[in-house]
Amino acid sequence: MRFHDLGIAIVSLGVVIAASCAVDSDNELSNNGDGDGNGGANAGGAAGDGGDFDLTGSGGSGGGAVPCDPSVEDFDQDGYTIAEGDCNDCDGNVNPGAIEVPTDPAGSDPEMVDEDCDGETDEVIDTCDSGLAVDNSDPNAAAQAIEICDVATVGGKDYGLLQAFWAHADGTQAGSAQLLQFGIQADFGPNVSVQEGERMMVLSSGFARLPNQAGAAVDHNASAQGFVAIAPPAGFPQNVPGCDGDTEIYDDIALQVRLRAPTNATGFKFLFKFHSFEFAEYVCTNFNDQFVALVNPPPLGAINGNVTFDSNNNPVSVNIAYFDVCDPVANNDFAAYCFSGCPAPPSPYCPLGASELVGTGFDTGFGSAFPEDAGATSWLQTTAPIAGGEELDIRFATWDTGDNAYDSTVLVDSFGWIAEPGTTVGTQPPPK
Repeated sequence: MRFHDLGIAIVSLGVVIAASCAVDSDNELSNNGDGDGNGGANAGGAAGDGGDFDLTGSGGSGGGAVPCDPSVEDFDQDGYTIAEGDCNDCDGNVNPGAIEVPTDPAGSDPEMVDEDCDGETDEVIDTCDSGLAVDNSDPNAAAQAIEICDVATVGGKDYGLLQAFWAHADGTQAGSAQLLQFGIQADFGPNVSVQEGERMMVLSSGFARLPNQAGAAVDHNASAQGFVAIAPPAGFPQNVPGCDGDTEIYDDIALQVRLRAPTNATGFKFLFKFHSFEFAEYVCTNFNDQFVALVNPPPLGAINGNVTFDSNNNPVSVNIAYFDVCDPVANNDFAAYCFSGCPAPPSPYCPLGASELVGTGFDTGFGSAFPEDAGATSWLQTTAPIAGGEELDIRFATWDTGDNAYDSTVLVDSFGWIAEPGTTVGTQPPPK
């Protein structure tokens, strides 16, 4: 039982020169006209009658075809010249700052392309998280645990990590008291495996340790920072539609990374899995613990910079649509402390059962004499659009809302770049 301030009982992230420049590359750039005769112009041709322009110069009816001319320095305008290692200066998606794109053998044109100009095609991208210890406090190691392996040069044109640091949710530097709130895990109990590489990052409003590890919590109310309200990010904690929550956050922790995207990137993606002792009785209450991924500059479709929410704009909390891991018997008190606008239990309820909670502490309350029930989401994937070559900040953050009790923990893994058109902000189960 927890008690609210008012006394109301409310149980509450080169090869130098190619042999030739193919003008029919899979990844040609285009600058589309507006459909009103005002076609865009680029290195490939002049404006035509609303036609599509690419590096072959094939515009609309008014655009003349201009073949690729490798004698023109940086013909494809991707920021790399032949002298700088651009192995196909006719294709803006091919250069040393690009990410390798696996060939789709079932695609309309399954030609293999060496996008990153390293002399190989479709090479496997190595992971970099082998052997990282659970208590490694280096934020760069946490970035490696989620597959951010490439390190970019400040002021350069290469892609990868520019900076990483542990932070509060508002982006200020974290303190030493928060050391137990982050960790690097090889698994999360016997039934939850890493999704890529050998490790994943764990952030917790309690302690980011499993029951058999040093520093593990002894109940569901572990608190590194005590009952001290922390400054939240602007616009947070985010209310759930129809369920107003508290405005104060506690026991927050974040990993902030600054990245430079590959020149051919259209977006990024990552996987996460959210666990909370707030489920199920505190659904639609003040105690709306949250996980956010705040992106700056914010992409189109973000909510106050956050890119992790469901189709109903619910933030990642016990109110998200994907809380599928739970015991339907132990969690038979859905929204029990909700006072108005209370949702009905989802149907099906707890479809994945409770096996993914085994051995995590969320199954036993970390051995407490008075364990609380808990639940979790399945693995979910968030995607967000970016511009190629863009520098951006991502802050992966979690916190308790309303008080410092009933902890929540998030696993983050498998960060990757997207090089396909049409990337949008969204969170849903990953493709099978």
